[in-house]
Amino acid sequence: MPYLFVRALCFLLLLSLGSPLPAAAQATLRGTVRDSLTRQPLPFASVFLANTTRGATTDAEGRYVLAGVPAGRYELSATYLGYHLQQQPVVVETGDRRVDLGLLPAAQQLGEVVVRPNPHREADYRRFLELFLGTSTRAQQCRVRNPEALHVEYDEERNQLTATATQALEVENRALGYRLTFYDLDFKADFANEQLLITSISHLVFRELPGGAARQRRWAANRARAYAGSYLHFLRSVHANAVAEAGFEVQRLRRVPNRRRAVADSLKQAIYATGALGQAAVPDSIWRILEQPRALTYLFAPLLPPAAYRRAAGGRVWLRFPDLLAVTYPPGRPDPNYHQLSLTLTPGREQASVLHLQVPVEAEVDATGAPTVPLALLTEGYWGFLQMGDLLPLDYQPVPRNR
Repeated sequence: MPYLFVRALCFLLLLSLGSPLPAAAQATLRGTVRDSLTRQPLPFASVFLANTTRGATTDAEGRYVLAGVPAGRYELSATYLGYHLQQQPVVVETGDRRVDLGLLPAAQQLGEVVVRPNPHREADYRRFLELFLGTSTRAQQCRVRNPEALHVEYDEERNQLTATATQALEVENRALGYRLTFYDLDFKADFANEQLLITSISHLVFRELPGGAARQRRWAANRARAYAGSYLHFLRSVHANAVAEAGFEVQRLRRVPNRRRAVADSLKQAIYATGALGQAAVPDSIWRILEQPRALTYLFAPLLPPAAYRRAAGGRVWLRFPDLLAVTYPPGRPDPNYHQLSLTLTPGREQASVLHLQVPVEAEVDATGAPTVPLALLTEGYWGFLQMGDLLPLDYQPVPRNR
């Protein structure tokens, strides 16, 4: 069955960073990580600014230092074996900022531990990897370093594939040069009504992989290619009011229910209710209508000006639009592994995506390229196709090319 692929945007990273101040304004975060009950310091705990590459490990006294942090709003997170992950919003300005963190011990219920010699079926695990990592050329260079931490399950009745991890999940992206660590992963792929909706909830931190000069150059080039035309690129250009200058084209897209298909569905069910079963029991004319999509799509040819989908006030920016937005990036060609038909005026010749607004009126967009409300936006099309293999941290900044 063909599926309309809709993806939960920004991989639901559970926060958005605030608009950063000029790059010259930087600060140092420092503090101590302790057991919140005993107040004893926790050595070698992981401390990081979620969804970025900025992280540190506490020393023997539980102390950490994060230097050179650009001013802005962040969520500081800390993890330690046997403890719950702790998060704390912080506002960074200039100079030093001290933030101490207390971690709550996790409940020890050794008597209820269940040993799973085969935690999931191999077919379900392979399907999870395909949906989670993606099928792009860069996704093919991603590897899960600790697959034993995963539990994947397919519910036939609900037609859902879910995955959880018993510990932090480690994914190495050899295409972009990052190691991604997912804390408290909660993944769900919902197959229903000819639609695939993927939602991934996690606390994520990026770490740059070590490598020589040649590898660093290759990773830098791949990151630049992944950024160009990406969802991150688009939302940043919306915030900066530079969508056309960035190379994007935006059009209105509308979907309405296909009434003929709905009637044909009802007729088929009515025929089957009489006891007549099989394809021969249903007239060919009805089967031909059943081959049509459940919804009809209309693309409006004129390109939309920013005022049609963007609102700005007091330094803040919102996306607001009726129906859907079709966003194309003519300067870029789709990944060779992307085979979905384009809905745009030049099919197959550009990266084409569709943007859904999930909140009633509008969704605020941050300068870093993230909606301030998780799951305020959904994507399908090319952006929905791109998964972990093409994901960049929110502190990524493209390096200008030398002219």
